[in-house]
Amino acid sequence: MTEPRVVERFKKRTICLHWIHTAAFLTLIVTGAILFFPGLGDAAAGGMTRLIHRIAVVFFVAIPVIYTVFNPRAALHFIKETLTWGKDDIGWAEAAPLYYFGVADDKMPPQEHVNTGQKMWQFIVLATGVLFCVSGFIMLFLKDTVTAGLFQWCVVAHDVAFLLAFLMVLVHIYTGSVHPRMNESLRSMLDGKISKKYAKGHYAKWYEEISESKK
Repeated sequence: MTEPRVVERFKKRTICLHWIHTAAFLTLIVTGAILFFPGLGDAAAGGMTRLIHRIAVVFFVAIPVIYTVFNPRAALHFIKETLTWGKDDIGWAEAAPLYYFGVADDKMPPQEHVNTGQKMWQFIVLATGVLFCVSGFIMLFLKDTVTAGLFQWCVVAHDVAFLLAFLMVLVHIYTGSVHPRMNESLRSMLDGKISKKYAKGHYAKWYEEISESKK
């Protein structure tokens, strides 16, 4: 019998913004790949790919800005959560390779609202997001103003950010929707809920905290 999913993990607003931002991010990845890989050059002919890329940028930048304006505390918490690491995070990173290949999970340290792997993903999103925005702004609006050397460094930074984001999004998709031990992860980003068993197994610290707060 399947255990009911009754633990709220995400608010509807967070889920909505997540999927809009994800759509923009994936659009940037696809159009960026067309522009980046030489063999896909024909698909970029005519300028439509660049136009779609630039439209997606608007949503990619606007969503976090809007979220921060209307919920600054949550935005700051996201950054703090991403950058705060402790001994349990180190322990998780050490145990994760065996865990993801099917070894028993009894050696996995208890986790907060997001586990260490999700912190890694969030860090990549933040870091590459900054690189994308700064380098992209210079390449789009200051091409005729900055030196040729700075412009080339922006191109390199943009390309490096793309490669990092592309590789991490593949890992994120696999662990979030395909890996058998993450079977409730994708569904939680659709309705915001997980089961008590899943919460205890993946986010024990967080689940204990919210359980205590309800007493």
